[in-house]
Amino acid sequence: MQTKNEDYNVRQSNLYILLYSAAITVVCGGALAFASISLRDRQQANIEHERKQNILATVIELKESDNVEEIYAKRVKEIVIDFQGNAQEGVKAKSIDIAKEYKKKPEERLLPVYEFLSQTDSTKADNAVVPVYGYGLWNNIWGFVAFQSDLNTVQGVKFEHAGETPGLGARITSEEIQVRYKGKKVFDGDNISSVVMQKGEGKDYANDVHKVDGMSGATLTGKGVNNMLKDYFECYRNYLKKNQKISLNL
Repeated sequence: MQTKNEDYNVRQSNLYILLYSAAITVVCGGALAFASISLRDRQQANIEHERKQNILATVIELKESDNVEEIYAKRVKEIVIDFQGNAQEGVKAKSIDIAKEYKKKPEERLLPVYEFLSQTDSTKADNAVVPVYGYGLWNNIWGFVAFQSDLNTVQGVKFEHAGETPGLGARITSEEIQVRYKGKKVFDGDNISSVVMQKGEGKDYANDVHKVDGMSGATLTGKGVNNMLKDYFECYRNYLKKNQKISLNL
């Protein structure tokens, strides 16, 4: 039978555990909140740096010694357009959340464009880079597509994903897969033909400007990429067709 003194000690022990746990929770929670707030600016800066790096990577080969911020500031002109291809004054491209815009109807989206200026003539652009966003097998996929000055031929792509299968669908982030898009054509006459990743892998599509060799074991991720590109090429259709006539003169 438990004595009063033993019962008191048990209650004190339980109280101590509760108070100690509460104190640890408060201290740790406060430390994490402080770290989150104090590092927020640095985290945002890193996200912004990665965005610029990915945009540049679709048009030029970056070296470790390259100053991404300096190149971007000199060579990239940011604009935002609507579905009709009209520039939206007072809206900054970096303020556009592509994930949120993706949830809207295509006709209602704000669409960033990153024009890569000529090194010899800053009144002209050699390339135009556009963001793309969609859904793969397990989660969201996204990236950038760069066009050559004809605004029809793909210069390069940069894809990322949230949760595709390692070694299969996750290969969309590899240079091996991304280089297959270079030189492909978006338009077939006035119609969007898009660029379509095929089922299976190992076939030669060098003579077909609309087909890209696929990824073995990742058919559904490939379909996700195809749907993403078709969706956003349609969104940018009016911008691309308007500016094809003036060869990206600014």
